[in-house]
Parts: sequence; C-alpha cells; structure tokens
Amino acid sequence: MSLEGRRVLITGAARGIGALLARRLHARGARVALLGLEPELLAQVAAECGDCPWSECDVADRAQVDAAVADAVRRLGGLDVAVANAGIGAQMTLIEGDAAVWDATFAVNLMGTYNLVRAAGPHVSHPQGYFLVTASLAAALHLPLMSAYCASKAAVESLGDSLRIELRPSGARVGVAYYAELDTDMTSRGFATEAAARMPLGGHGHLPVAPVEPAIDALERGIERRSRRIVSPRWVAPLLPIRMVVQRVVELQARRGLAKTLEIARAEEASLTTAQPGRSDQRRN
Repeated sequence: MSLEGRRVLITGAARGIGALLARRLHARGARVALLGLEPELLAQVAAECGDCPWSECDVADRAQVDAAVADAVRRLGGLDVAVANAGIGAQMTLIEGDAAVWDATFAVNLMGTYNLVRAAGPHVSHPQGYFLVTASLAAALHLPLMSAYCASKAAVESLGDSLRIELRPSGARVGVAYYAELDTDMTSRGFATEAAARMPLGGHGHLPVAPVEPAIDALERGIERRSRRIVSPRWVAPLLPIRMVVQRVVELQARRGLAKTLEIARAEEASLTTAQPGRSDQRRN
C-alpha cells in the first residue's frame, strides 16, 4: 500500500529510530503524529514533518496515552498505522540488582506497548490498518545484565503475536520488529558502562554496532507492505528460527570473565537510557 496520505502514530518519536522514521514517512507523503517525553525535541521533529501533531506523553501512564491517541486521531481524522517504538533499558543483575530498573523497563517497554494497543487498536482495526510493536533481537537471545530488557521484549513479541490473531477479523495486520545493536542514543547510553564493555556479546568491543539507516529502510518497507516481521540488520532474520541453538552459544560465550563482570555491574551506576517522569531515582543506589 502506498504511504501517501497514510495516518501514522509513532511513540518514542523525540529522537532515535522514532524521529528518523517520522521524517522518512513524512517525506513519503504520510501524515504523522508524534508521542514522546522530550517536548523541545518533539517540537523540532514535528516542525520537520510539516508541523504535524505531537504530544508530550509518558507511555507508561494509561490516561496520558488515551488522551494523546484521542487527540492524534482527531487531528489526523483517523488512524491507519500505530508504531509502538518507545523503549528504555539499563543494565542490571537479577541477583542484588536494582529492582527499580526492572519496574521502569517493564512499565515502558511492555505496559507502554499495551497502553498503545488498548488506545490505538480500535482505530487501526480496519482492512488497511497496521500495528507495529518493537521486540528487538533481545526477545529471542538473552544476555546477563540485560535481563529486564530481554524479558520485556520477549513479552512484547508475545503480545504482538496475540494481537495479530485478534486483529485478523478486522483486516488489520500486525508486525513485530527485531533489531540488533543499532547506532542510536539508546545503544550508546545503554552500553556506556564498564560491565557492558566486558561482555563477550553485547559490548561495543565485541559485537559491531550496525548503522541505523538500513533499519529505517526496513521499517519503511515493512510499514508499506504491512509486514509480519521487520528485521535489521538482515542477519537477524536467520537467527530467529534457531534461537534455542543460538542461545546456547550465547551462554557459552558469556561465561568468559563473567564473575568479575557481575561484580562490577553490582557496584556500577547505570542510568536508564531515557529519564522517566515521576522517578526521581533514575540510577541504582
């Protein structure tokens, strides 16, 4: 389907993938609406997208999402595509780690996705509708220090699969996006710790960070085609069907120097990749 005139709502649109995707879809003739936490950045992106509608919105707050989606639908005259892009992360260990990181990660990544599904789902439930949720390769392959992020993204993948079945009678389709490490603010902030740099898989010195532009290309194609699955880089695709085998390889690789890495992580301060409203303690104690 042509992107011309398509009405698209994007969360986490102040920067990173959300902002890049908004600019790309606007350039293709889509009408976009933006949700995010950083009003100055949102306003700038909106100005670059034809002064499109935008709302400062914490996706973890259901009432805010309901209000922001209702406003976007009113101003766009309906909705064809909803993209649950907002996400955060921070390293934590399951044993003696910061429980606040776990709670915040699930509040944004999983509950934020559900809140958007609940609010925007009825509006994209038509034969040209499309809902895209962001799972990440972390939904399939699970690393130490990334337990909260991996678990939340695995839950988002499950949510997307269930939503696909539920929306089928309406003619709408559902896609799940899987990214590896991309060159975004989230990656640079999430792995900017001593412990993360030591990981055989996941640290910048061991696993190359992929450019973000091919991911935006993949998203553009995926939204245009209402694809079931969107991946970037391309090598992510063959890993998904054999995830159980690859997970075993990941576990063996992660053993190297793991005790020291965990020791460092338990003592190290690690910020959430995006500061969250109403949470004064954004770092572990």
